[in-house]
Amino acid sequence: MFGEDDIVKSHEERANYLIVIVLIAFGLIFARLIFLQVFKGDLLYRYSLENRLREEIIRAPRGVISSRDGVVLVNNYPRFDVMITRQYLKDKNKTYERLSQILNISVESIERIIKKNSFQAAYRPITIKKNVSMKEVALIETEGEEFSGVSVDVFVSRENTQGEIGAHALGYVSEITQDQLQFYSNRDKTSYRLGDHIGQFGLEKEFDKYLRGVNGSEFVEVDALGRKKKYVEKDKIFHGITDIKSIPGHTMMLTLDVDMQRVAHEALSDRVGTAVAMDISSGEIYTMVSHPSFEPAEFSKGVQKDYWNILVNNPDKPLRDRAIQEHYSPGSAFKPFTAMTLLAENVFTEKTQVNCSGGFTLGSKTYHCWKKFGHGSVDLKKAIKESCNSYFQKAALKLDIDAIAKFSKMFGLGSRTGIELPRETSGLIPTEEWKMKRNGKPWQKGETLSCAIGQSYVLVTMMQMVAAYAGIANGGEVLRPYIVKEVKDENGVLVKQGAKNVISKADVNPAHLKAIREGLYDVVNSPGGTAYYHRGKGLEMAGKTGTSQVVGSTADKIYQKCELMPYEKRHHGLFISYLPAQDPKLAIAVLVEHGCHGSSAAAPVAEKIAEVYMKKYQPTLYAENLEVEKKQKVITIPVPDLQLEQEGDVLPDGE
Repeated sequence: MFGEDDIVKSHEERANYLIVIVLIAFGLIFARLIFLQVFKGDLLYRYSLENRLREEIIRAPRGVISSRDGVVLVNNYPRFDVMITRQYLKDKNKTYERLSQILNISVESIERIIKKNSFQAAYRPITIKKNVSMKEVALIETEGEEFSGVSVDVFVSRENTQGEIGAHALGYVSEITQDQLQFYSNRDKTSYRLGDHIGQFGLEKEFDKYLRGVNGSEFVEVDALGRKKKYVEKDKIFHGITDIKSIPGHTMMLTLDVDMQRVAHEALSDRVGTAVAMDISSGEIYTMVSHPSFEPAEFSKGVQKDYWNILVNNPDKPLRDRAIQEHYSPGSAFKPFTAMTLLAENVFTEKTQVNCSGGFTLGSKTYHCWKKFGHGSVDLKKAIKESCNSYFQKAALKLDIDAIAKFSKMFGLGSRTGIELPRETSGLIPTEEWKMKRNGKPWQKGETLSCAIGQSYVLVTMMQMVAAYAGIANGGEVLRPYIVKEVKDENGVLVKQGAKNVISKADVNPAHLKAIREGLYDVVNSPGGTAYYHRGKGLEMAGKTGTSQVVGSTADKIYQKCELMPYEKRHHGLFISYLPAQDPKLAIAVLVEHGCHGSSAAAPVAEKIAEVYMKKYQPTLYAENLEVEKKQKVITIPVPDLQLEQEGDVLPDGE
């Protein structure tokens, strides 16, 4: 048995151990407190502040885009977006219900948006509705505690001052998608997140790294419900926590002329087609219009489902840039390149006379000229002027397709021009080797006859055609078109500048080019020329009409009037030109889908563009030309109902 002393002694020892343990524990706690207060005090103080603060992104305004004459084409404007930060939601269901009433959207829609972005951290704001009205902003801001976690943020959207004009070239911005996040973050070495906007089309996409700018950030103090209390100032309390200013995107001046853009768009307003105008000595693009078009601002604001459905279900494909993303058979506008070939290959001279009786037969097939009873005796200039199919097809009997391909490729046809815009297509200039690889069949002579007048396999873009005709006009220099004149940073320092870029120099006899240019001049300025009725006043244009066949014609419908055909089977009309003819400055390419004739559909558009150009950039010459025409009593004759051109009025270039 233990005595009381033994029991007391035993408990005393245990108590001593317990006291030691307690002292050690308190010592550790005290040491930890000293460590946290003395050695980690500043850091923990910063952490405590950051729990009271919320970092908000200051989105950098994108760079302004202007025309060559200083008119702002794309600008920025503020918009208000409603956000939800899940971390601060107090009563989720009640908040969703009230928010749906204010924003006029269903609770299900809100929940769907939240679920779609659920992979993000809870402190990341999620956009519920973009571009809300001031009334909706006011209602949200007056809700108080009931709307914990709901905020209204200011964003910068893009505004195209010219609306739909030139939308395909300018492009649009929209919110980055989940599928794009990883790719663009790696490409740009930037941590993108949902809600960020990037260039998705046109120049906005191709020059996104210049236009985007660098986002900044600022800290705002929030209460326990996540509501802003005040903006943080650089005082003693918030020492060390500083805002980062955003850096605006670079400004961009384009080569486009706003007046020429507008008149081209208006001239195509009830048509489907495209118009391109290019400086023949530098490659600067003055006009680049595709119609129908779209409103880029709709994408910046967050494209609505109804508007998107209208665009994608429109059979005329308004999202397609017809200047570079669609290729067409050039029809008779291709004949100058066949002419170069037949002269270079010594098949004909420019004086060689060829009889056109309305057509001829090769094997079992008859190759018709558009003029049923023929053009009679035709030399090179007359063949170009009146667009005689038989002349070029009889020459093609003595040519092989590779020779025609050689000279057309010299002028860039069948290859991308390299203009600084995405998704340019290449078109096609066929060769014997190409057909064998594609079809496993040898080339047929009849196919050469069709290609010689720009039909069959031959496919080009209007950007290629304007560059090719510029090459004819300037003596054989094939230039890379460009649309960005200069890019400057936020301090006005030049970062990038467009410049002349000669892709190649066509190896063509200058005398041959001269003969072809004389024929192109007669097309517009000589009675009987296929574009004579649309030569305009004071313009001095030279060019070539063309009719691009959409579907083949059976023997009984070869001379059927195009306008009587179903719309979708009507031929496309082209007119490719340059001016002034004696000292060329500008080349113009116009195509009107299902326009039937180059003369009546495309030439009037080119005429309007040329008139603006001459008045604005060549006013002295324009006035002199008008005076000369006045003295010579040269007038523009109204186009009769039954046109004399009819290059393709009843038959598109012999097919």
